[in-house]
Amino acid sequence: MGDRDRITLGLTLVLAVATGLSIANIYYNQPLLGVIAKSFGADSSGSVNFLPAATQLGYALGLVVLVPLGDAFDRRGLILWQTVGLVLSLAAAAFASSPLQLILSSIAVGVTATIAQQIIPLAAELAPPEERGRVVGTVMSGLLTGILLARTISGFVGKYFSWRVMYFLGAIVAVIIGVMLFISLPRRRPENRHSYKHLMLSLVKLVRSYPELRWAVITQGSLFASFSAFWATLALLLQSPPYYLGSDVAGLFGIIGLAGILAAPLAGRIADKRGTGGIIGLSALLVLAGFILFAVFPAIPGLSLGIVLLDVGVQMAMVSNQSVIFALEPGARNRINTIYMTGLFLFGAIGSAAGSAAWNTIGWIGVSSLGLVLAAFSFLSHHLNRRRARVKSLLKQNEL
Repeated sequence: MGDRDRITLGLTLVLAVATGLSIANIYYNQPLLGVIAKSFGADSSGSVNFLPAATQLGYALGLVVLVPLGDAFDRRGLILWQTVGLVLSLAAAAFASSPLQLILSSIAVGVTATIAQQIIPLAAELAPPEERGRVVGTVMSGLLTGILLARTISGFVGKYFSWRVMYFLGAIVAVIIGVMLFISLPRRRPENRHSYKHLMLSLVKLVRSYPELRWAVITQGSLFASFSAFWATLALLLQSPPYYLGSDVAGLFGIIGLAGILAAPLAGRIADKRGTGGIIGLSALLVLAGFILFAVFPAIPGLSLGIVLLDVGVQMAMVSNQSVIFALEPGARNRINTIYMTGLFLFGAIGSAAGSAAWNTIGWIGVSSLGLVLAAFSFLSHHLNRRRARVKSLLKQNEL
């Protein structure tokens, strides 16, 4: 890669902003669940509570159907066309006249919001190897900012305006994203053009070929499931006794989680210099500690500190795992990212649905217990993977 092809700080920041603004669309509904259910009537709360899971399922579908195309076609064109689809999907959600229509529109929003997962492999491709962790960490900071501030902004809009206004604003922001990327994105055609059938079949081959990829999905997916379970039910906790707080307060908790933004570039730099093994294990322990706080001290201070631990842990592990998988096969980064992120959002959808079910049947202690189990499973999975890698390395040395 020549010097003129290297990613600049300006383009890195543009990609980070676009990633955050696009991913935000799948999280607008989480603080708004109570407001949306009230607008559709008392009987709608059961179906409305599953809006987060529907949006994440749509995102997983978009990862499988759309993101692999980035390894065969110009990513710039794909991203711009997806932006058009995102604008239309958000408009449909704003005009939804029933919970079913909103669920279907939310699935479409999830599918088209995978713009973010076209951008991340592009950033990894443009970055030189010695800077890849830092660049991906910066772009991932934008992604986390979008996830967290989406809840803050939508909670405020839902409280003082309407949940429909939030979706209209999302559509306007998507137009701005499109213009910004139209101006900034370079045209980069892939070195090898493959048919769509070949791309789909190659996903299976990649899963089989790289155990590192499989373990990354399991360890990060478990953490993301716990993350999703928490954020899908926090608004429900805060509007219940003894809190009686509105969607605006639920959204403000997103600001607390912005501590994870500082962790992402730091984790990327450490991964570039010292490897990722220790970071991922520490991250799982931070998430575990966060859910212990949620369980034993569910007051505002306990929730606040727990959110910091949760978001820092999830973000550090995310960047570290991506540093590992993006180094596996450079020509297949979009497809590798497809496998990784599809797994994560399937885990996330399951986490959101399980969190909602736990809340409906057991209450907050059920949600906290679910998060504890998932974080512990992630830590155990990471430990088993490191042990597998050590055994493999010893066997290779013996063969020599």
